[in-house]
Amino acid sequence: MIVFFFFIPAILTFLIGLTDMDYTLEWRWVGLKNFYQMLRDRWTPKIFNNTMFYVFTTLGFFNVGTALLISILTMHIDEKVGAAFRAIWLLPRITPSTVYALMWLWATRGEATSLFNWILGFLGIPPIEWRLQAPWLLVILVNGFVGASFGMIIFTAALKSIPVDYTRAALVDGASTFQMIRYVELPLIKWPVMFVTAYQTLSLLTSYEYILLVTDGGPGLYTTEVWALYSYHMAFQIYGGGSAQYGYGAALSAILVIIGLILSTIYWKVFRMGELMIEPKIEVD
Repeated sequence: MIVFFFFIPAILTFLIGLTDMDYTLEWRWVGLKNFYQMLRDRWTPKIFNNTMFYVFTTLGFFNVGTALLISILTMHIDEKVGAAFRAIWLLPRITPSTVYALMWLWATRGEATSLFNWILGFLGIPPIEWRLQAPWLLVILVNGFVGASFGMIIFTAALKSIPVDYTRAALVDGASTFQMIRYVELPLIKWPVMFVTAYQTLSLLTSYEYILLVTDGGPGLYTTEVWALYSYHMAFQIYGGGSAQYGYGAALSAILVIIGLILSTIYWKVFRMGELMIEPKIEVD
């Protein structure tokens, strides 16, 4: 399955990246020309920096941070209330992407009556056009609310798997709620946290759907353009009167594969993912 769904597509991507294929599907070998062009492109550093900023900011604040916070908080309140809150948080994930993006655009439009500007007005802050004046904040919020739901499910399941004897012993010893979270629960779910961190990093690295729908890489030139979206634009959209460049888009995607492999190797070594793959577990030793 790994060969069929990863290695074969990756090899084909590299091969197409060595051609000048366009929307007519006509092609000829050009060797490393597309990769040299990438190095000479003055926008490459900006798009790479955008990608790293988007991935690790969204990962830290939402896909891991908010997910962990919601899981812990909802496990320490009434069970039915906690379950209801988690169910509500899952709604964006099951909402069609276009509808979800349109809801955000409606809530952040420039009028003073929009939801976000109404909140700003309540705080005495003048309204802003979020899509133009705070595009990165909008992009991270849109992606983060969806991304946090995945980690929330994993972390909640992990917390529920902790033997009840551990929490009872902590309470008997006089531990406060904060101390129980800090010294009992968090150390015991380190494996799920590491898994979500690694998985969501790779997921964010290749995601561009909501950025495409909300800002399309703008406003202006590549303000919120990330590597995956740039690859899509080069491969499937017409720029500057030219034709869609499948070959160049594939070369960009090939670099994304390499970045993903490098990050995977780092996570594999640092997080000792081999142990997790052999025996998935909650750390209770």
